[in-house]
Amino acid sequence: MVLFVSDIHFGRSTPEAERAVERDLLACLRAHEDRLTHLYLLGDVFDAYIEYRHLAPKGFVRFLGLLAAWTDRGLPVTYLTGNHDPWHRDLFAGELGVRVVFDALCEPCFGRTVYLAHGDAPAAGRLYRWLRPVLRHPVPVGLYRTLLPADLGMGLARWVKHHFGNTDIRPETVAALRAFARHTLQTTDADLVVLGHSHQAEHTAWPEGHYLNPGCWYADRTFGVLDEQGPRLLRWNGSCAVAFNPAPAA
Repeated sequence: MVLFVSDIHFGRSTPEAERAVERDLLACLRAHEDRLTHLYLLGDVFDAYIEYRHLAPKGFVRFLGLLAAWTDRGLPVTYLTGNHDPWHRDLFAGELGVRVVFDALCEPCFGRTVYLAHGDAPAAGRLYRWLRPVLRHPVPVGLYRTLLPADLGMGLARWVKHHFGNTDIRPETVAALRAFARHTLQTTDADLVVLGHSHQAEHTAWPEGHYLNPGCWYADRTFGVLDEQGPRLLRWNGSCAVAFNPAPAA
């Protein structure tokens, strides 16, 4: 069994709400760990994340500890960064044993060829298409880390995300990701495309293959699964995972 979790947005809300997000996520992951063969985190795990050479944002250590325990046992965890959390250094890879991927990924899984990405690139507007490579380039990122010490730099990033980051479901984003998924299925060897970013869970099947969007863990506790039964959506209800079947895409 492979799990896909996206848009956790750790650090977005009050401490009480954050503990609930982490508690539910840990319960869900542990409920599946006996059958689990791979965990994919599809970006925006953190609402804002800037890692410095000797410092990283505090919090969510129970989640990080579970990832480390799993990778110590040989259970692979892959983290595809999103638009809220691209500024990683070596904490996840070096200390936690997590494979960190900064762009799209295509690899075999359960007999399928799976294309994975956060989804911010194909859904980007004109301004963000220009800004995205700048915000990920080592020179401006290095200058930010140098000129803004950890507390100031992290505080500014959180302030910007809190005041200007939009977590609402946008129909144009949903449609853009769906169109990109089908185009990818038509033009590559992939027969399953998994994207996050839209905050709307979706499973759409075409003759070319399947599109799976796990949705937003932070808001809805939804996630995706791939096993011998194929891809599908589930939702954590507080004690167990139940089938989640959103309305068919228009």
